[in-house]
Amino acid sequence: MKDSKVTFRFAGREDAGLILGFIKKLAEYEHMEEDVVATEALLREWIFEREKAEVLFALSEGKEVGFALFFHNFSTFLGRAGLYLEDLFVLEEERGRGYGKALLKKLAAIAVERGCGRLEWSCLDWNEPSIEFYRSLGAEQMDEWSVYRLSGETLRQAAER
Repeated sequence: MKDSKVTFRFAGREDAGLILGFIKKLAEYEHMEEDVVATEALLREWIFEREKAEVLFALSEGKEVGFALFFHNFSTFLGRAGLYLEDLFVLEEERGRGYGKALLKKLAAIAVERGCGRLEWSCLDWNEPSIEFYRSLGAEQMDEWSVYRLSGETLRQAAER
């Protein structure tokens, strides 16, 4: 790090409010504030009780400056699990100091340590700073793939058909 050494810690149940705060700041950055319906209770349930995701914090001098929320997925072609990075966010005032790179490097190390075959994520098409950042790390854009989603009412309707 340019200013200080980064450390990491996994989130615990008591961090639900901190996680929600990072999610809201990310939503603000992505102009999607109205889409956030998560609550501390939902995060505690799904992350810590049901163990469906994990959160890693990047810390500078003991203060959380960034977070990554991720979970395991599975590649049938590789025949093994991978890590899917749902969210990566560094506080605006802490950007440019290497914390995002450090988080991705740590996630890559976790994937290797766990025997995963890949680390994947999505990025909004308009987010050029992030796209440039990911490319600088050697990440490949999957041009031939499109993301599809069922959620809310369309998800319920699909389940009923």
